[in-house]
Amino acid sequence: MQLKYYIIFILGLMLVSCDKDSKVEQEIAAINIDFNVERFDKAFLEAKPNDLSQLKGAYPFLFSKHVPDSIWIHRINDTLQNELLQEVQKVFPNFKTSEEELKGLFQHLKYYDKTFKAPRVITLTNDVAYRDKTIVNDSLVLIALDNYLGASHEFYQNIPMYIGANMTKNQIVVDVTNGYANKYIFQTNRRTLLNEMIYFGKLLYFKDVMIPFKSAAERIGYTENQIKWAEANESEIWSYFIEKELLYSTDPKLPNRFIADAPFSKFYLELDNESPGRLGQYLGWQIVKAYAETTGEDVLKIMQTEPDVIFTKANFKPKK
Repeated sequence: MQLKYYIIFILGLMLVSCDKDSKVEQEIAAINIDFNVERFDKAFLEAKPNDLSQLKGAYPFLFSKHVPDSIWIHRINDTLQNELLQEVQKVFPNFKTSEEELKGLFQHLKYYDKTFKAPRVITLTNDVAYRDKTIVNDSLVLIALDNYLGASHEFYQNIPMYIGANMTKNQIVVDVTNGYANKYIFQTNRRTLLNEMIYFGKLLYFKDVMIPFKSAAERIGYTENQIKWAEANESEIWSYFIEKELLYSTDPKLPNRFIADAPFSKFYLELDNESPGRLGQYLGWQIVKAYAETTGEDVLKIMQTEPDVIFTKANFKPKK
């Protein structure tokens, strides 16, 4: 009988929590956000050399004073540039889905940060400089669409597959959210593996709160199979970190093994090739989520909380 009442109690708590979350999301959906997406990529494709001064007037921050007009005119006439821009137009004849997702992100940001103001959003290309897919600051979001043409696109043949896997349009709002997360995050210490795990765990938890309409796999940049693997092996991964005394280690090789982008995590075991990369980030994410559930703290406060406090109060227990 006691077990029966315990189950009823837990289900009741879950229903209350879901109802509260639903009300919050309804409030967020009612927030008015006014912004437009400016397609500089399309304007540049359609531009003639005589249009250059007009483009520079509308987007002065995109044109370096140290680059002469002759270089920009060459780019306007360049066949490879035009091919790149035309491919972008094929994949993004419109931007409606991503614009709706960006609106959802901005509504969430406004709910949690009353000082937030919708930025100017501009799409462009950057010659597939995939390390700089998006740029986010207080008033501006730049999105390089040539980095989101699809994982198997011919332009990405020389890019490692584990990186190319996230060069898809459904990752645009995830990457923009990561840019905002980096603006809000603060941490004085990143020397140990645990510090790094919690740092990236904060970034991922920020995505949980700000873009709940994206799946957990999309937020971390895993396939569904990869996140299922991480969930199924969470306890074993945690045990490995504990047994090898990795958490408080300052070994500079550890971030490359478990934090950085990689095709797989490096346990130096047979299971390595089965594992997704960045499993240290995944575990840090679970620790931060446990802390948030335990303390009920606001997401922006969590972003400023030191890792030792988060780890101590999280009382993290891996899934079995």
